Amino acid sequence: MNVNEFNEKPKMPENDNSPASEDQQNVSDDNMQEQNETVNENATGSSLNTDAAAEEQQRPTENHKKEAESDPEDSSASGTFSEQGELLPPAQSPYEDEAPEEIEDYSKLSKDQLTSELERILNDFEVQKIRQRVEVIKSQFYKKHQRDVAKEKEAYVEEHGDEKGFQSTPDSTNDAFNKLMQLYKDKRIEYLAKIEKTKEDNRKEREAIIEGIKALINQKESLNKTFDEFRDLQDRWKNAGKIAQGEMREVWEKYHFAVEQFYDFVKINKELRDLDLKKNLETKIKLCEAAEKLVVADGVVRAFKTLQEYHQQWREIGPVPREQREEIWDRFKNATVSINKRHQEFFENLKKDQQKNLEAKEELCKKVEEINKLKLVKPKKWEEKSQEIIDIQKLWKTIGFAPKKLNNEIYQRFKTACDEFFDKKRDFFAEKHSEEQENLDKKTELCIQAEAKKTSSDWKHTTEEFIKLQKEWKKVGPVPRRNSEAIWKRFRAACDHFFEAKKGFFANADQRYEENLAKKMELIDNVKNFQRTNDDEADLKVLSDFQKEWSEIGFVPFNKKEEVQKEFRQAVNKHFDSMKIEDGKRNLMNFRNKIENWSDNPRLKRKIGAERNKIINTIKELENEITLYDNNIGFFSNSKSSNALVEDIKNKIERAKKRILLLRQKLDVLDETDG
Repeated sequence: MNVNEFNEKPKMPENDNSPASEDQQNVSDDNMQEQNETVNENATGSSLNTDAAAEEQQRPTENHKKEAESDPEDSSASGTFSEQGELLPPAQSPYEDEAPEEIEDYSKLSKDQLTSELERILNDFEVQKIRQRVEVIKSQFYKKHQRDVAKEKEAYVEEHGDEKGFQSTPDSTNDAFNKLMQLYKDKRIEYLAKIEKTKEDNRKEREAIIEGIKALINQKESLNKTFDEFRDLQDRWKNAGKIAQGEMREVWEKYHFAVEQFYDFVKINKELRDLDLKKNLETKIKLCEAAEKLVVADGVVRAFKTLQEYHQQWREIGPVPREQREEIWDRFKNATVSINKRHQEFFENLKKDQQKNLEAKEELCKKVEEINKLKLVKPKKWEEKSQEIIDIQKLWKTIGFAPKKLNNEIYQRFKTACDEFFDKKRDFFAEKHSEEQENLDKKTELCIQAEAKKTSSDWKHTTEEFIKLQKEWKKVGPVPRRNSEAIWKRFRAACDHFFEAKKGFFANADQRYEENLAKKMELIDNVKNFQRTNDDEADLKVLSDFQKEWSEIGFVPFNKKEEVQKEFRQAVNKHFDSMKIEDGKRNLMNFRNKIENWSDNPRLKRKIGAERNKIINTIKELENEITLYDNNIGFFSNSKSSNALVEDIKNKIERAKKRILLLRQKLDVLDETDG
């Protein structure tokens, strides 16, 4: 009979939820607290449980006492599994089948592609094996979705001025993705329910096995048959699955106690039993050596996880000789304490690092918040501060996690501060864009006006208008950068065209002035030498032509202007005086000639409108004077002195009426000219 067959213990499946990482970067905030609790329990609870185990060894049961008295050699079998009480089984993960994997880079996929990929892995893989990939796909999808909404909102604000009334465009891709995520959640809930059901079934199976072992005690069957049944129960125990974490200790203790009782019952052959105990000792020595290597191994978290596996294996190994039991257990326990201490120190240092990270992140938050207090009014300053915040964001990414309870809070503070800045920047440039567009419209209008005047030869008046346009241009603010150079070149080209033409014209001005002076002197001689006829109308027409020709000749040297103008006027007036034409008629004829000259000269034509307004205003003033005179006549009594005053007022009224008549005739001349 091979006793070793009875004492072989099944190895429990590797537990994926025990801490597993080689460096600080791979330790998440979510599992740190759980790991620390495990460290504290294993590091501090060992000595307490060891004392309890020693006390239990000193207080054997009555059956054990009797066994020790009757057969000292056999007493080594009692209390075989006493040290197992302090070995807690490792935590179990509902995703124990999910192996670590290298996640694909989903950042370059579109939302449609991410949706298709999510659907594919839901169809091709079991739900417990895809959690990591689903989380990455979900993160990438919502990032892209938020980016799309932000762009859509920015376009809306640019068009409407603010985000009031904004609603994002419905996206069928979002609906499809959310349905797939709900399908994933439903599958996960269903899977977890199955896990819990399986654990409950496994617990019932293990309790049935324990009851089966208890039933073998005092059984009146042959020893061989009893051993066969015991071996079958051990095989069933090996194949039984996991149970709930909180029930595992109690079930294992019941199992070990039942096995101990079975060993005591069957009174195994001492030689075979010693061989089995020796084999168990050798196996535990190897576990001690392996655990001692973990004390100095790289990767504290991985070493801790491996230690959990060694504890699982230790539980599966049978008893060792009594005289070496405490020694081998102390050796394994000492290695365990050292590893747990390293693990605890690692997480204590991690906490310190995370506190430093929190302080560093708080400083970055303060920097961004201080920037938000600034009143930025120039685009250049906005761009400078934008780059400064981008640099701060890059620095943020290089800092590790803050403590778990504050990590999300400090991130939200930083995100809120950054969002506030970029929201303000977007509003600033949206308003600036609107103002710049208005400025572009204003400058375009100035360009149109400048282009309409650039071919004018009325140098003085047009120069004044161009100077006015240039002053208005300077008052208008900046335009959009993409239009700035083009609109400026357009305006400058119109200005340059006019001023270059003016420059070219006045480059030979002196010579033209002398030529004009010669023409006007010749015209004066022609006027002086004119011989009147008996036809006043014909003579008047000739004199009008002389005046028109005089106006068309142009400028003369400034120092000769008054002299030649006076000489020409005297020569013309001499002829008018000799013609003995009434003053009113002469005045009207001169006015008609003047208006005709203005109409033919583009530079003077603009004076006609002003002349019309002047005449109309004069007529109104004269009419008011006549009304006033009429009212005043009624106040005077019939006396010689008052009669003289009344007569004077009547003369003024008559003169005013004659002037009004002449002015109305002038208006008729203006109407004829416009027609």
